[in-house]
Amino acid sequence: MAAIDLHSAGNRRGAVAAPHSATVEAGRAILAEGGNALEAMIAMAASIAAVYPHMNHIGGDGFWLVREPKGRIRAFMGAGPAGSQARPDLYREHETIPPRGPLAALTVPGAIGAWVLAQEAAKAFGGKLPLDVLLGAAITQARDGYVVTKSQARLTAEKLAELKDVPGFAAAFLVDGKPPEAGVRLKQSALASTLDHLAQAGLVDFYRGDVGREIAADLERIGSPVTRDDLMRYRAVLAEPLSVRLRVGTVFNTPPPTQGLASLIILGLYERFRVAEAETFEFVHGLVESTKRAFRIRDRVVTDPARLPQPVEGFLDPRYLDLEIQKIDRRKAAKWPAPFGEGDTIWMGAADSSGLAVSYIQSIYWEFGSGCVLPRTGVLMQNRGSSFSLDRSALNALAAGRLPFHTLNPALAVLDDGRVMAYGTMGGDGQPQTQGAIFARHVMHRMPLDKAIDAPRWLLGRTWGSTVTNLRMESRFDGNLIDRLLSAGHDVDVLPEAYSDTMGHAGAVVLHKDGMLEGAHDPRADGGAAGA
Repeated sequence: MAAIDLHSAGNRRGAVAAPHSATVEAGRAILAEGGNALEAMIAMAASIAAVYPHMNHIGGDGFWLVREPKGRIRAFMGAGPAGSQARPDLYREHETIPPRGPLAALTVPGAIGAWVLAQEAAKAFGGKLPLDVLLGAAITQARDGYVVTKSQARLTAEKLAELKDVPGFAAAFLVDGKPPEAGVRLKQSALASTLDHLAQAGLVDFYRGDVGREIAADLERIGSPVTRDDLMRYRAVLAEPLSVRLRVGTVFNTPPPTQGLASLIILGLYERFRVAEAETFEFVHGLVESTKRAFRIRDRVVTDPARLPQPVEGFLDPRYLDLEIQKIDRRKAAKWPAPFGEGDTIWMGAADSSGLAVSYIQSIYWEFGSGCVLPRTGVLMQNRGSSFSLDRSALNALAAGRLPFHTLNPALAVLDDGRVMAYGTMGGDGQPQTQGAIFARHVMHRMPLDKAIDAPRWLLGRTWGSTVTNLRMESRFDGNLIDRLLSAGHDVDVLPEAYSDTMGHAGAVVLHKDGMLEGAHDPRADGGAAGA
């Protein structure tokens, strides 16, 4: 396959962006076939599980933000609840919920439930491609083999001790009991068979058909708290997105249980700094300090939407943001750290000439999730439920049927100049920070899209399993800027890498007012952007 460009502009039919080149091609092919952006994204969501399994899989969750041709924005919320057997007494021998193994695989996989909503919406907007076409690339990639990326090889080696004995992991992702080298071809044969069956029987079979029955049997065999009834009852839901009004337009994100609230607060606060220029002390300091305020609010209120301590929309009210900005010192760093989240995730975008734009994020939480691969279906189960607390008084306390807190949050902006921008990234706590940096650079400070994604980034707090809580910055930042941040009290650690995986894998697609479509993806990943 030819190399995929990181930036694609001037497209008339559609544009896609994804973190793996084979998945970019899968989406582009659907657009070229006459499919719409939703159909392209379904194809990419399946493909990315086949070729990037350390980052996501169909045993995870997924969230869609969709801008319809007439301008309505909707959220498809594919969050899976804790299984009916996931009671605190099941974990009485543990201080915290184990992050690996069957007891970590405690939530229903919600991603395909959201694919169901996406397929219904795709048809409503003229989509005519059958499931066997939409899933065709993924079936081939899983059946015939995919090439192991450097990141998969590295993460397999780094996490080998905690994953090698988890049920199903070694058979799926090791070679003779050892981590695969980058460039080796691996197959996911059982996954290929599952996707092929879903292409014929329909996506709901994953929950209420033959596939669901086999998933449940394997989960029972390994001791997961998720049952057949849990799968049978599951439905993804439609929701109204959260939004914040900025001077340049309106930005949307997903509601709880995701941290979309934090991403919007960051932009609402940063705008109030009235920063004149990107790449300055004021630019980095403003976004970092806005992140600290946003995370404190997030950690206080975001949980299962049925248990919210108060409505979250008030935190996006201009009057509230006007008060919050007054609590930020424009010259000095506030104390840190605060609680953290971590995760392994993918973001992908698609837009087409009809005005459909999709921002999508799909995740298994940590790298390889729970590590449990179900042998009959090839489903790799997430460990999202390990974010629950065993403290019964905690905001996100474990209870059967409860939705866990999600770091996932795809973003979408409708700008006053006529552009529609779908954007996002993976990276746990880094997601709101990277979203803020890219949006501020590209929209507020008018940096070209590809340059905004390429530009050096930072991360405040922990992600990717790290115990570091300080402000980590890529080595390409100007030394004088770093000195100013240190003088202001920021605990800065300059990473040796010019482009670090720690900063997440970001991307964006833009529908321009004149109908042109543009896409760009991160040089830190293995993908790019393409159009038709």
